[in-house]
Amino acid sequence: MFKSACFFRIAEDFVLPDLDALERVLQKGRFVPCGPTQPESTGWVPPRSKGKVLAELVGGHLVLKLCTEKRAVPSSAIKAAVDEKIERYKAETGNERVPAKLKKEFKEEVLLDLLPRAFSKRATTLLWLNPADRFLVVDAGSLSGADRIVSSLLAALLEVPGAGTALDLQLVHTQSSPSASMAHWLSTREAPWRFTVDRDCELKSADEQKSVVRYARHTLDIDEVGQHIAAGKVPTQLAMTWNDRVSFVLTEAGQVRKIKMLDVVLKEAEDGAGKADDNFDANAAILTGELSALIPDLLEALGGEATVGAEAVPA
Repeated sequence: MFKSACFFRIAEDFVLPDLDALERVLQKGRFVPCGPTQPESTGWVPPRSKGKVLAELVGGHLVLKLCTEKRAVPSSAIKAAVDEKIERYKAETGNERVPAKLKKEFKEEVLLDLLPRAFSKRATTLLWLNPADRFLVVDAGSLSGADRIVSSLLAALLEVPGAGTALDLQLVHTQSSPSASMAHWLSTREAPWRFTVDRDCELKSADEQKSVVRYARHTLDIDEVGQHIAAGKVPTQLAMTWNDRVSFVLTEAGQVRKIKMLDVVLKEAEDGAGKADDNFDANAAILTGELSALIPDLLEALGGEATVGAEAVPA
């Protein structure tokens, strides 16, 4: 289900809204494909394959899915068409100067003409709200990618009677910066409790050259890695495994990417619930169960959560 994760902390006084009321609000914002001249469309879709319900509650965890469709018109095509209109205007009027307002109108006309012929591209994003542990997790590999998704959720909750204002999301920050922690683990060759360092890593220098060193499927327990760090290169990505159950890549911004449940987890799921790959409830239970235990351990490994307004210890 989730391939990446951005973590947000939910206010202590947040109460999960009435599911029926939330469903009615989400249905009003259900996804509708882009119209012929519409550049983008965003709306809610069922998290469950071939399902109709938009708000899925599994074991007390709320799972939602947002869909975004965009019609992409190449900027080069827009520029070429606008330039053609500008040259035609100059030839017809004899004016060499084209007002900025008119250039804007030309661009709008070009977009209206090209959008119906542009290919559309859809992307979906899962959201998982854990009210017991006060976490919101967004399936996005970067904060910028999560921001718009979170805004859509907040807008929906504000329409539900008695909900929304108490959500008060805060991006999770840690006492130690992820880069500083990764540098320490690699330099000392000691991973934090319950974690192991895997075989992929990226190091970047902070100087003007911005040089990059990448290790792929390579042991990191070598002097060379420590030497790069001592020379000023900062870890920006590090592949890790938690408790021999979940592998992932930690980034310098504290996001988690390339989440993968390992064989032991999938075997347990098969033994307990049959073919988990075909069962939304089983998959959701696996995901929420494993990540609910992984996230606190990861935050502890990064020095614990920082209070709001505090800054993480730099690398």
